[in-house]
Amino acid sequence: MFDVHHHLLFGLDDGSPDLETSLAMAEMAVEDGITHVVCTPHANSEYPYSPDQNAERLAQLRARLQDRLTLGIGCDFHLSYDNIESALDHPTRYSINGGRYLLVEFPDFGIPRNIGSSFHELQVAGLVPIITHPERNLTLMQQIERMSEWVEMGCLVQVTAASVLGRFGKGPQRIARQLLDLQWVHMLATDAHNLTSRPPKLREACEWIAGKYGKDEAERLCVRNPGHIFKNLPLEEQPAPRQLGAEKEPPPKRRWLGLFSRGNSRDQD
Repeated sequence: MFDVHHHLLFGLDDGSPDLETSLAMAEMAVEDGITHVVCTPHANSEYPYSPDQNAERLAQLRARLQDRLTLGIGCDFHLSYDNIESALDHPTRYSINGGRYLLVEFPDFGIPRNIGSSFHELQVAGLVPIITHPERNLTLMQQIERMSEWVEMGCLVQVTAASVLGRFGKGPQRIARQLLDLQWVHMLATDAHNLTSRPPKLREACEWIAGKYGKDEAERLCVRNPGHIFKNLPLEEQPAPRQLGAEKEPPPKRRWLGLFSRGNSRDQD
């Protein structure tokens, strides 16, 4: 499995505080069946984004982990005016592995009405915005219909694995599952910050999706789509997004075993 949103670099933000914690988080991810991680430190007014410092921390982790886990680099990009202007001037500064995909995070309170124009500008600059954890945004929890425009214009959507399982509360769980029913979700990620309250675990949520929507959907959200993003490849053709109020009944549950075992995940990289 591929985890494209993970605060693994230590001492940079509210994620891992030190090298030892980062190594323990990496081992937990490996045990869960994750084979690739994009390290995504915040880029906002509280946590400035430093490519040189990020590269130095990334090199330390790679040296210690060797081939236990494949690491990439990106960021948790806050949609502020200054950040957007910087990304337009330097499109690959913040993107995942210097490619086309950019994780974008909304403010906690209030989303500008013209944010679609900002997404369009980023797309013109060659970037594909990935909207991170919309199910946990207080504004979108009340106005989920606003996402329809952004999905239709080509933005991707990342939902947090723990939200699907209810570990951020019933509200985020309800929205996460509604987004899955609407086929507005393109990938799951851990958004891991630590070993306890925000751990690097994908397997359980992916297995839940496989049980409800089928094995192929779980592979699309946990292996194929995030794998293409990690490697800066175009996504395969995606299911057509549904309209609000037109959700269909999901297919019958399928029984299956071992989809996300560590060896099987590596075979599908």
